[in-house]
Parts: sequence; C-alpha cells; structure tokens
Amino acid sequence: MAAVSLENWVERIRDPKIECMSRDEMSALQSRRLIDVVNRVYNNVEFYRRKMQDIGIEPGDIKSIEDISKLPFTTKEDLKNNYPFGLLAIPMKDVARVQGTSGTTGKLTIAPYSQKDVEVWGECVARGLVMAGLSAEDIIHVCYGYGLFTGGIGLDYGARALGATAIPMSAGNTKRQMMCMEDLGATAFACTPSYALYLAESLQEAGVADRLKLKAGIHGAEPWTEEMRKKIEGILHINCFDIYGLCEVTGPGVAQDCIHHAGLHVHEDYFYPEVLNPATQEKCADGETGELVFTTLAKEAMPLIRYRTKDLTSIDHSTCECGRTLPRISKFKGRTDDMKVIRGVNVFPTQVETALLGMGGAVAPHYMMIVDREDNLDVLTVMVEVDESMFSDEIRKLDALRNKIAAVLKTALGVSVRVKLVEPKSIQRSEGKAVRVIDNRNL
Repeated sequence: MAAVSLENWVERIRDPKIECMSRDEMSALQSRRLIDVVNRVYNNVEFYRRKMQDIGIEPGDIKSIEDISKLPFTTKEDLKNNYPFGLLAIPMKDVARVQGTSGTTGKLTIAPYSQKDVEVWGECVARGLVMAGLSAEDIIHVCYGYGLFTGGIGLDYGARALGATAIPMSAGNTKRQMMCMEDLGATAFACTPSYALYLAESLQEAGVADRLKLKAGIHGAEPWTEEMRKKIEGILHINCFDIYGLCEVTGPGVAQDCIHHAGLHVHEDYFYPEVLNPATQEKCADGETGELVFTTLAKEAMPLIRYRTKDLTSIDHSTCECGRTLPRISKFKGRTDDMKVIRGVNVFPTQVETALLGMGGAVAPHYMMIVDREDNLDVLTVMVEVDESMFSDEIRKLDALRNKIAAVLKTALGVSVRVKLVEPKSIQRSEGKAVRVIDNRNL
C-alpha cells in the first residue's frame, strides 16, 4: 500500500467505505495484509523467523486471516529482550521517528515508526476525532505529555490530519491550562481521564467552566468508568470519548467510541483484534471478557504479530447504531497485571471507582488502594476523599459514612475492606497515568 499523502487524509477519513465495509470485504483486506506482514517479518526480523520455525510455521501456511491462530504470540518481554531495535523490519535510515513507553525505571519499550506509520497513525486518530463530532473548524487543546510518550504527539498528528487547530500545551501547570483553554477558544481537549476530572473540578472551582467553548473531551491512556465519564461531562457540559492505543502498536488511535458510547470502534483494517482467554489462549465469544491481542496489518517499521496487550475487555462484531461495521471493544475492566488477587478474589481498581461514584453526595471519586499482608492474611485498605464538612460533624456521623462505604465496597468487590476517610485533595492528583494501587505484599 502506498503512503497516504497529507492532501488526501481528510478525504479518506470522511469516506465511510473502510469503516462500513461488509465482513467479507474486511476479511479479504485483512487477509491480504496479514499475508504480506507475515512474509515481511519472516524475511526481515530474525526474532519472528526463529519463533515461526520453532513451531513449524512458514509464511506459505498463512493463507487468510482465519489462519492467524497458527502464529506465535509476542509479549512485552520480547520487546524488552530485543531492545532497542531488534524487531526492526526496515533499514534504520527509513525510520522517521522513535516513540517509547512512559515508564520511569529500567529500559524503555521502544517503538520505531516509518513515515507511512506516522501517516497511518494520524489518520486513525483523525477518524476518532470525527467520531467525536470534530472537524477542521475545531481547536483542540492537547494536554497529554509530549516527548517519547505517544499521547501528545498522537493527538497532534490527528488534529493535523483532520485540518483542525492543535494547541500543544502538554501536561502540567493547571492554571495555565485553564487560562489558555479560555483565551484561545478551545472547543475540545485531550488528556488522561483522571487529569480531565481534576481539570474539570479546577475549572468549576475557578468559575471558568461555563465560559468555555468546549464540546468534547478525548481521554485515554488508563482505564476509566462510565461513572467518571458522566462526572466530567456533568461539570463541563460536554461529550467525552474514550480513545485507546499503545506505543507498541501505534499510540492513541487504535480504537475510540462514537457518540453512542457502545464500545470503542477498532480500526481493524490496520489493527486486527483478538480477545482470548488469558489462561488457555482460546478465542472468546462476543461479550466474553478476555485479553486483547493485536496484530498490526500495515505497520512498516516494527510490525507486531499477536501482541498480548494484557488489557482485559470484550468484543462485539455487530453493526453499531452509528452505522460503522468496525468491531467494538468494551471499556477495559483492567489489566491482567493490575488485577489484584486478595484472599482469592480478583479485584480491579475500576470496581472501586464505580462503587464510589455510585454513592454520590459527600464521597469523591478519588481513592487509593493499599494492599498489605498481616499474619499471612491479605488486607485491603481504601483511602477515600470525602467532603471537608464531614470532618466538622460528629464522630459518629464520620463512622457511619466509613461503615457505609466499607459495606458498599464489600458488596462490589466480594472482599472486606478497611476504609480510611481523608480530606479533599489529600490524595495526589495525576497529570499522567493515575496510580491507584500500592501493593506492599512483595509477592
């Protein structure tokens, strides 16, 4: 496939043919691209050649997308073991840019991009912006971090592909963010959902929220709930959208929900999704929760075959109310590596968030889970912010609220919880990915 020129990006983005293809048409396209990518990695990437040879697979054995289950998996450990460019499938001189994970310790996960990869990335983000009702007329305030992290530059590419105006604020300095959102007339903003809620609360406290021209928020990089989406929307009177991506595959733009919020549409012409049982690797039925696995069908620089994301979701192949035939993945329940097993029960941070947001009133959706081990028994403590006025009430009222939260969380999680009530803003806010769990068990 030839590189997509800047001039015809917008025309392609608004062309419904790809997003509304029949299942047979899409399968035919995916099959052609899968055959091509398998041949390319076999011939150009020693890692994949060895992996395929180890299980007795040759490129000729892959004749259609239905044969994808014959191929080996790729894990994040494989990427680390081949750091930095061991999975590169093109000459280094053809690498246009390099992105990386936002990790703060050890070696980064590095992902090289060709110029075509960059163009495809921008196209996919722009498709998502169109899903959010945005156009070339919009001003998009980007407060994801820029740099190796894909969030900021990914939304920047998408705005450019759409022909919209991008304000590259990056993360941090909330007062400056608020000033520029108002002064520059932002009609949409993009950041992590945890920072979006913090920013919304800050705008509300400053009395600025009702003066803004915002109509949409584009949020991703961490799991979040419908309750959090409604909370942000309620404060800012906008429509919020969930965008998904990961550096290894292509950054934000792999999938996004439309105005019906019935799952995130996966751009399956570029990224083939599988949802598999994490233990057996068997294919999950539509609606069944499993691990999301991606194969990049057009990536040039670092194609990935059956990359295990560790994200837990379900998939729906039915046609959306918006008319798109692209499959939809549900909001993430969590990750296989952020799930905590506490006294034999699987617990996810999003379950805590949903329970707290459902209580309303004096309880804020800001929390921290702390897992300890006492006398060989797991103990879960949840710190919860509550309204400042609660601390001026009688002790028995505070105790009653603590007991109520503990009961709600026990019902939601299936395990007893110690609750510690703390004052507003005493739990550190995140302008990047929120840290929700501290596990002190040293398992």
